Amino acid sequence: MKNWEANIRKVVPYVPGEQPNKANMIKLNTNENPYPPAPGVEKAMQEFDTDRLRLYPDPTAHVLVKAIADRYGLNENQVFVGVGSDDVLAMCFMTFFNSQKPLLFPDITYSFYDVWAEEFRIPYEQIPLDEDFQIRPADYNRENGGIIFPNPNAPTGNLMPLEQIEEIINNNPDVIVIVDEAYIDFGGVSALPLIEKYDNVLVVQTFSKSRSMAGMRIGYVMAQPELIRYLNDVKYSFNSYTMNQLTITMGAAAVEDEAYFKETTAKIIATRERIKEELKKLGYIFGDSMSNFLFVTHPTISMEQLFEDLKKRDIYVRHFNSPERIRNYLRITIGTDEEMDTLLAFLREYQ
Repeated sequence: MKNWEANIRKVVPYVPGEQPNKANMIKLNTNENPYPPAPGVEKAMQEFDTDRLRLYPDPTAHVLVKAIADRYGLNENQVFVGVGSDDVLAMCFMTFFNSQKPLLFPDITYSFYDVWAEEFRIPYEQIPLDEDFQIRPADYNRENGGIIFPNPNAPTGNLMPLEQIEEIINNNPDVIVIVDEAYIDFGGVSALPLIEKYDNVLVVQTFSKSRSMAGMRIGYVMAQPELIRYLNDVKYSFNSYTMNQLTITMGAAAVEDEAYFKETTAKIIATRERIKEELKKLGYIFGDSMSNFLFVTHPTISMEQLFEDLKKRDIYVRHFNSPERIRNYLRITIGTDEEMDTLLAFLREYQ
């Protein structure tokens, strides 16, 4: 090893889902929304003055922050925005998780959490989910330097009731608790009201799923003003201009079209519930997902082989090689009715 290599920060990176680019493929592997963004987003793009691109964007992203604050009935000083929820969560890790005590999160969860913990040298413990892939609040009643979990969880799709989230918060008043709500708009109840009740809670959401804007990279945090101020201090010490002009403008347009948002999320929920019934008939087993995906297994079918066979037909789903107890599961994004019917036709033949 060369001498300078001893000073390199080395981590095992997060591995995203495949991003194939094939004609007529069915892409159900990265939990993207199958429907286009709100009509106002296209209008905002068409009317955007490209001369503005020679200027730095507003570092506060005020137009977008105000739109989000108005949507949720918050003050603007209760909202922080970033380049996707991954950027926002990384800022949260840097800002709030600096204890010598371990950060706690589930063992089966969003697989970026341990990557950030390793990268920022944060001690951590992964708390096992129960046999039904549920979080047990009592397991978080231990000494720690912070807590983070998705709700609904990923990749399982299981939703934790609000009273159980509050139980975790009540039992951990001296650390920051982050509720990662990337999928909350597909049937769950948000923990957002708890930010008014507790000064140590942050709720993180994203435009990538329910608002059909994964390609624009918009994430946001809602919390007490003091926590938002701490986040901004870290952001401005790192990169003041994290969001570009066009993203700010289009993001605000997306938030303002509530009717379209409700229409598309309702369509995804209806498709999900229909597909649950059809998969049950085929013998597939899964939890009661409240997200825009299903986490499925089968008692007699190898999910790894099914993953490969689907890919040969240009149907892409997600398979995880670890941890061991989810190796025989697939995560299937809910697409359009037509896409899901094509998947079902394949699975019926596959039996």
